[in-house]
Parts: sequence; structure tokens; C-alpha cells
Amino acid sequence: MIRVVVVDDEALVRSGFELILNASDGIQVVATAQGAQAADLIQREQPDVVLLDIRMPDVDGLTVLREIQTLPEPPTVAMLTTFDTDEYIVTALRSGAAGFLLKDTEPEQLAHLVRTLAAGGVVLSPKASRALLRSHPGSGAPQDADVARVNLLSDRERDVLV
Repeated sequence: MIRVVVVDDEALVRSGFELILNASDGIQVVATAQGAQAADLIQREQPDVVLLDIRMPDVDGLTVLREIQTLPEPPTVAMLTTFDTDEYIVTALRSGAAGFLLKDTEPEQLAHLVRTLAAGGVVLSPKASRALLRSHPGSGAPQDADVARVNLLSDRERDVLV
């Protein structure tokens, strides 16, 4: 059983994710929380996967992510957001996130993404993938020809590539 914690400041989002994931075989949402309670809850529940909102009014998700990474056995974390700005994607990944999902992810894809995270994979929404390629946190900017070729890919082709 994959144990999941959902952290978001909006009760409707938490409830929606919980309903979708609990309806999936082999996945159980063991707790949901707002940002301020997240780190303590995650330490207590010891989930396999955390879906963590990046923007919350009481504490931002990047701060919670950094706290989670200090745990002896930190869970796999995917950041959730309605925004796909480059700075958040790169910062979240550099801070230890294993994924970056936009909240407009199709519900039927959510369980698959959680299973991928639990298995040690990395998941990025297509929009996040494009932003990551634009900002390329590695040793330098990608070559213009490479960017042009990637830009020719469909969203599905980017999903497969990721």
C-alpha cells in the first residue's frame, strides 16, 4: 500500500485529491493538512509520497520541503501548484522534490503519477518540463537547436520523454 499525505491550503483540493487517490487500488491517503501542520504530520505518519502545494498563505511549500528533507527517512515529494513559473520548478527540484505537478493534471493520471513517485521515479507536468528545459539548471543553457527540436514535440511526446 502506498501511503500518501496531501498538503494544500484549500480544503476542496485536499478532499478532491483524497477521493481520487483513495479510489485507486494500492494507494491510501493517510492524512491531509495545511502548510503549518505539514512537517509534524509527515514525521508522525511517515508516508511514502507527499503531494505538497508550493504556495500557501501560512508557510510556503518550499519551506515545508526543506523541513521534510531533514527527516531521517524523508518521503518522496511532488510539488503541486497552479503556476508553472520557472523559478519555482528549478528551486523545488534543487531542494529535493521528485516531481512538479500542476493542479490541472487529469484526475485519471494522478494515481499513475503517485505510483511512479513511490517507485522512485520523477514526474513533471508537460508545462513544467518545458519550463525546466528553458531554465536548464545544469552546467549551461541548452543549445538553440536542441530547444527548437524539443519545442516540436507534442505534450504526449514530452510526457514520454520525461
